[in-house]
Amino acid sequence: MRILFAGGGTAGHINPALAIAGYVREQEPDAQILYVGAKGGMEERLVPQAGFAFQSIVISGFQRKVTLQNIGRNLKTVVHLFSSTAESKKIIQKFQPDICVGTGGYVSGPVIREALKLHIPAVIHEQNAFPGVTNKALSKNADRVMLANADAQKYMAKNARFVLTGNPVRMEVIRADRTAARRTLHLDSRPLILSFGGSLGARKVNEAVLDLITESAKTDRFQHIHAYGQYGGWFPQKLEERGVHLADHPNFDIRPYIDNMPECLAAADLVICRAGAITLSELQAKGRAAIIIPSPNVAENHQYYNAMSMVNRGAGVILEEKDLTGAALVQKVRTLFEKPDTIPALAVNARKMAILDTNARIYAILQEVLKERKMR
Repeated sequence: MRILFAGGGTAGHINPALAIAGYVREQEPDAQILYVGAKGGMEERLVPQAGFAFQSIVISGFQRKVTLQNIGRNLKTVVHLFSSTAESKKIIQKFQPDICVGTGGYVSGPVIREALKLHIPAVIHEQNAFPGVTNKALSKNADRVMLANADAQKYMAKNARFVLTGNPVRMEVIRADRTAARRTLHLDSRPLILSFGGSLGARKVNEAVLDLITESAKTDRFQHIHAYGQYGGWFPQKLEERGVHLADHPNFDIRPYIDNMPECLAAADLVICRAGAITLSELQAKGRAAIIIPSPNVAENHQYYNAMSMVNRGAGVILEEKDLTGAALVQKVRTLFEKPDTIPALAVNARKMAILDTNARIYAILQEVLKERKMR
């Protein structure tokens, strides 16, 4: 199989593509795989690191806020729309893929459109409950529209051929064992709260968690792992200033990053996090109760829709950033732990949403689409 992937801009578009590509390579070691991404995008670094061939096209997205600077940027984007179409066609004609897979982001637009014009089968994968602009447009003509969340279907082309696949979840997350993880992390029988706001660190999340840990230190009822991120280096010092000396609280594990997320998720009783599609898919895979704080600073507010998809199924609770304070977070945590059945019920409902064979489902769809095209 010769397969071309297109997607980028954020890890949420890149990692699913890499997961699918990795699974294809496991099934077909001789498969020829090419990833097309945006020049200067993070995919330019991540894809070669994962061991896949990479080519870039020059493309940019439209800026919605009207400013003199953004008008200039949008004029460049118009130029890039034409040039990226030509670049995409050239790459496709040279590589001659059997099938193309788009995982979202504006870079996937011209690539998948050109593939369809050249009569090459193409499928798209949407990670979020509210689809991005590019995938909405491509859904009209794609051979299949693969959804991580069934809620996305109502926002896309009515005549599209939808298949629910879920988001690819790392096998390390799926296989991580709670008992073994808690032993490795040197945890005792107290509940573990796990909190993080992303690799950069979300200031409002950090500020609220600071209040939560300060309050928790009064009784040490909980164990807590918190990652404050690249821009949250002030966090440990603020705790010290409040009289919370970490040396006196071995139940608090405060660090810049979580590099052992599979273990931490497996060990956790309650997770406080953003509403990125992959994060929520991992919560579902492990069946973990969560307080979900959607980032308001994302395209089309899609994290809110991701969060509500879980809330509406009794699989999590939402705390919007506009309502986020330390006191509000402390109260949410207190309420969840007041009734012994609440957190287990959220966990069970989260687990019901999990799709653990995403890669296998997607691979089967690729085979199905190829077979259909051959029969035409």
